[in-house]
Amino acid sequence: MNLANKLTIFRIILVPIMIIVTFFDFPGEFLGIPTIAWILEAIFVIASITDKLDGYVARSRNQITTFGKFLDPIADKVLVITTLIILVEIGKVPAWIPTIIVFREFIVSGYRLIAVEKGGKVIAANIWGKLKTVTQMVAIIIAIIDNNKFGAIFEGNLNGIPFIINTITTIMMISCVVATIFSGWNYIKDGKNLLNEK
Repeated sequence: MNLANKLTIFRIILVPIMIIVTFFDFPGEFLGIPTIAWILEAIFVIASITDKLDGYVARSRNQITTFGKFLDPIADKVLVITTLIILVEIGKVPAWIPTIIVFREFIVSGYRLIAVEKGGKVIAANIWGKLKTVTQMVAIIIAIIDNNKFGAIFEGNLNGIPFIINTITTIMMISCVVATIFSGWNYIKDGKNLLNEK
């Protein structure tokens, strides 16, 4: 197994570790943020770095494999969706946000399966898809260390740094949802001919 695929598998292994971490009550805080949040943040950032790193390694060393093409997108989705579910469980993110993201992923995966079945036509990623990925990662990274729930800024009780952090979290989460919806719509629009029985 090559290095790129090992990095992908390592990213998948980090997901259950994140879940296990949430079972424990870690004492203390740093900069007013609980220790557990910093641990989750470190795991998510490391996993996100391996996402970029395995692609770079695969291309630079000519190690692109079918196994890698299959596992890499799965690892990305599992990481993002699991982290969002954790954020829902601890009350930082409303359930409708990961619901929209999961719904979009099912639609895109379905279209890709039909495309393969009908001759391997690939629906190219567009600007909305790239924007979705960037805003998603930034939103999650900020949300993990945000001591307040999504949209707390609208309640008028935050000031200073907590206000700034929650504002960034809220804006990035909303941007992520908008990009998710538009990127999903583009897949539906560009791939509508795939649903033709002919």
